[in-house]
Amino acid sequence: MLKGKMAEALNKQINEEFFSAYLYLSMSGYFESIGLKGFANWMMVQYKEEVDHGMKFYNYLLSQGADIKLLPIAEPPHTWDSPLNAYEETLKHEQHITKCINDIVDLAEELKDRATFNFLQWYVDEQIEEEENDREIIDKLKLVGDNKSGLFMLDKDLSARIYKPLATNEEV
Repeated sequence: MLKGKMAEALNKQINEEFFSAYLYLSMSGYFESIGLKGFANWMMVQYKEEVDHGMKFYNYLLSQGADIKLLPIAEPPHTWDSPLNAYEETLKHEQHITKCINDIVDLAEELKDRATFNFLQWYVDEQIEEEENDREIIDKLKLVGDNKSGLFMLDKDLSARIYKPLATNEEV
């Protein structure tokens, strides 16, 4: 059974994950509105993955006999200055999520909650990947600069991303 402090932290993280989903859904709409369907696709896949991440926390809480306490989800922004600005904000957001995960890992260590510590390692690895993906796209956007052909090619590349749900209910 989870200690109250840990259950509270994990419930808060569900909120963080669903805000992330909301943010990426909003970004997908932004990219659609400016004609970048590949960028919109990339963000739609990101949205779906964040829902999976939130549900993974949700199911873990239930498996540990903890109460689910869903918190209000804040309204995300809906416009950005440029694709580069949107991805810079995405990286900043993922760095925030990394800090949130690390804080919960620290709490699990403090409480000697080995089960939760072990559970969180998937998220630690996932955040490394999330930040790396954002940096890669930011680097490409900086290389492209104002070149419309380059932006078109990058948009085409991003349209190839496919949503891959987590493999089993145990993972979600």
